[in-house]
Amino acid sequence: MPDTSPLISTADLAARLGDPSLKIIDASWHLDGRDARADFETARIPGAVFFDLDAVSDPDTDLPHMLPSPEAFARSMSALGLSDTDALVVYDTAGLFSAPRAWWMLRHMGASDVRVLDGGLPRWRQEGRTLDAGPAPSPLAARFQARVRPNDVADLPTVLAALTGDIQIVDARPAARFHGQTPEPRPGLRSGHMPGALNLPFKALLNDQGGMKRGADLARVFAEAGVTPDGPVITSCGSGVTAAVLTLGLAELGRDSQLYDGSWAEWGGRAETPVVTD
Repeated sequence: MPDTSPLISTADLAARLGDPSLKIIDASWHLDGRDARADFETARIPGAVFFDLDAVSDPDTDLPHMLPSPEAFARSMSALGLSDTDALVVYDTAGLFSAPRAWWMLRHMGASDVRVLDGGLPRWRQEGRTLDAGPAPSPLAARFQARVRPNDVADLPTVLAALTGDIQIVDARPAARFHGQTPEPRPGLRSGHMPGALNLPFKALLNDQGGMKRGADLARVFAEAGVTPDGPVITSCGSGVTAAVLTLGLAELGRDSQLYDGSWAEWGGRAETPVVTD
């Protein structure tokens, strides 16, 4: 049977290094502003290119790293030497944090074969696998043809409508932020959550080794958060990054979902959107 998991193990990736049809992507991003590109030049998986999450975003909005236009995304990926038909593996330096966002973007824009490295660079390093360092060579340009999957994305009107419907909104922020007990890290945002939203902090999906839980263990995490099996889901978070961890987890369970791209950066910054605390 074909492997339909959106995840790939370090062992499987290591066995494919050097395959010309395989492209590796470092999509590290840090909420605290640390320079992820500098980390990339310090240590990276051989052959990796750097996916700058902030640069590959919509420049015409003040919301953080929103999806760019398909045309702009295709230009950025082509410049990185990535084709929509390549086998793509995305990782980050945290283990599982920002790589799922790049996975979601690539998949949304039409990449036919994209996976996330389970455990990311930390697991790769713990296993003593080969690393490169220093400035990366410029990639050979490729042709990425964007073919958007519109059902991947939820916008503000969709989420507002979901508040009174049967769609489950699942928020990946830490519990203290969800309940309004601590302020948001971005200034100017209200604290709390959408009425009726469920809280599932993204770290609950991770195992003790920093990779994703699987099978019954993963399904149990969603069930304990109150997510109804097979019911429609919109994932959300602070700015659309860790919501993609939930989307990845649902995909691992064979379930589709939508991601609210604006997330709390949009919802918490608008006066007309309802917010509750508890």
